[in-house]
Amino acid sequence: MNKHLQELIELSQIDKAIDGYNPQIEAADKKVAKVQKKIDTVQAELDSFNADIKENEEKIKAFEEQLKLLNDQLAENAKKAKEISTEKEMKALSLEEDIAKEKMTFANEEIERLQGINETKQELVKEAEEKLAALQTDFDKVKEEVDAEKAEIEASKAELFAKRQELSQKIEQKVLSFYEKIRVWAGNTAVVPVKKQACYGCYMKLNDKTYSEVIKAEEIVNCPHCGRILYLERISEEA
Repeated sequence: MNKHLQELIELSQIDKAIDGYNPQIEAADKKVAKVQKKIDTVQAELDSFNADIKENEEKIKAFEEQLKLLNDQLAENAKKAKEISTEKEMKALSLEEDIAKEKMTFANEEIERLQGINETKQELVKEAEEKLAALQTDFDKVKEEVDAEKAEIEASKAELFAKRQELSQKIEQKVLSFYEKIRVWAGNTAVVPVKKQACYGCYMKLNDKTYSEVIKAEEIVNCPHCGRILYLERISEEA
């Protein structure tokens, strides 16, 4: 087999092995992302509960301030009642008192209602915080496992990169450049085997002349259909 072809086959196999780790890395990252997504969901719920509680507390405070003003108004009306001399003034003052009392009743009911809601929300906050703590523990455990897994992968990739570097230095620069140009668009299928007289990159059948050249393996042969570098897998295995 042509020396350059043999080198490119080997280089292609190394590149394929290196890129073969990418799905493993992606799968490992997905494990972390999956737990993180759960944490984000619970955190969003927790933030929503706390925002609702804060909003209700502000409403309660506003109603309490209103009650203070209404109490002051009733106290002021009590002083005015002593100075009233006509029935008309008495009716007007009585109407003001009735309205103030209605407002006070409504304010007290709203305060009680909002406090009840906040009690329920506080329970939900407690549950969410417990869930968040448990998820954070899971996250730390998964992250530790994934980091260890990725460290092993990176170590294996480093070994392959070293082999690739060593091999690349041996390959003639013109041949290496030719391979890299094809690899830009073909990825790990820059060098592909021929099976049943077909290119296993584009799966198109080769003509007899091209197939004969591939069998001889005296020169680097490109697929006339897609441009990938071809080799006969049987010859490669024997080699």
